Formats: sequence, C-alpha cells, structure tokens
Amino acid sequence: MIDIHSHILPGLDDGAQTIEESLAMGRAAVEDGIHKIVATPHHKNGVYKNFKNDIVIQVAELNRQFQVHGIDVEVLPGQENRIHGELIEGLKNDEILPVNSKSSYVFIEFPSGHVPRYSSQILFDTQVAGFTPIIVHPERNKQIMEHPNILHEFISKGCHAQLTAGSICGKFGKKIKKFSEQLIEADLIHLVASDAHNTSSRGFSMTEAFQEIEKTFGGSKAYQLAENAEYVVMNEALYSSPPTKIAKRKFFNLF
Repeated sequence: MIDIHSHILPGLDDGAQTIEESLAMGRAAVEDGIHKIVATPHHKNGVYKNFKNDIVIQVAELNRQFQVHGIDVEVLPGQENRIHGELIEGLKNDEILPVNSKSSYVFIEFPSGHVPRYSSQILFDTQVAGFTPIIVHPERNKQIMEHPNILHEFISKGCHAQLTAGSICGKFGKKIKKFSEQLIEADLIHLVASDAHNTSSRGFSMTEAFQEIEKTFGGSKAYQLAENAEYVVMNEALYSSPPTKIAKRKFFNLF
C-alpha cells in the first residue's frame, strides 16, 4: 500500500519532531501495510515554509535512517502547499515540489475554515502550467462542508481530491465521516491517504479506512482508490468517474 500524504520528516512542521518519532512512524506504517510513504511537510501555511530542495535532502536522510534501522518503507518526496498567490511562481522557480519530485501532481491545501476567492484562478493557472492539483482533505473544510458544490466545480474542471483515512473511520467525528461517505458516493474523491502526524492522535489508519470503504462501497471502489496512489507516484492518469452533485436532502442530513 502507498500512502501519499504524511508528516513523517522530523522537525519540519507539526508532524514528527525527532528522528525517533519518525522511526516510530515508519514502524507503524509497516504494521499498517504501507511500503511507500510520501513525506509532505506543510509549505507556506502561515507557520511553516519547507522548500523543495530541503525536503529532498531530508527524505534522503530519512531513507538512510530507515535502512540502518531495518524499517522496510521507502520515503518519497512531496509537499503540502497551502494555496497562495505566488504558487505558480513557486512552481516556475523550482520551490514547489510535486509528488515524487517529477510527477505532474501537486498537493493543494485550503485553510480549514474557507476556500479563498482566488482559488479557481490559482487552480486553473496550475493546470495551464502543466500540473494537476490534488485538493487535500476537502472533507474537513468548513466552507466545502456547507457548500459541497464548490468541490464539484473544481473536480469538474480537472482537479482531483484526497480524503483523509481517519475521516472515513470516524476519527474526526460523525459529521465528517458522513460527509466523507457522501463525497465518495458522488465520485468527488480519487485518493485516500493518512495525513499522519504521529503514532498516537494522528496515526495512519489506512487499512481500517479501506476496510470501511470496501464495506460501504464495495471492493472495486476500494481497489480504485488504492491503485490511484500508485498512479500518482508513477505520474499516470487516475481512475475517475464524472462527479455528481450532492443532493441538498443528503447534505442537510449532516446537521
């Protein structure tokens, strides 16, 4: 299994703080059936700045540490980019890191409480520049929860979206779990990843998440979402179906 979203690099953001914590996360990943994990430290979210070259160096060192300690997980470079006005400039200046360095897939994070007004333009400009935006954890965005057609518009225009494993497992509450299910049912989700920060409060939960998805939506959907992680890493086209809008009746049942 491939986990394309984690905060496993030590001391870069609000994830692992020490190499010991990173090693513990590596061992936990193995126990959860993960053999490849993309390290995606926060970038320009108002607190952290983690540029491409620094991340690549840190990933190489963590892979070395995993080999020394016999942890059978390969770490790949990535970056969780908060949407901001200079994102395209960062791509041109080689500061923004696509998933696994050379792919065309770029992680885009919105603030938790809203979707900035300029998001449509930035996402469009990112695609014009030759990249495919992957919107991370939209199920935890307050404005998208209130107006899910915002996400539908982005997906309809060629973006992809990644759900957090813990969301479908109910670790962020019943409302987010229910909304996550609605997003999957509407074909607004293409990937599932852990967004793991540690081994306690924000762990991996990947196996549990896919079990939940298989139980609710069938083995085919679980397989497609799992395979899409590999396609992102290999820079190949993802499984996707035309998205549908979430009916107001279903949406109001959240609250």
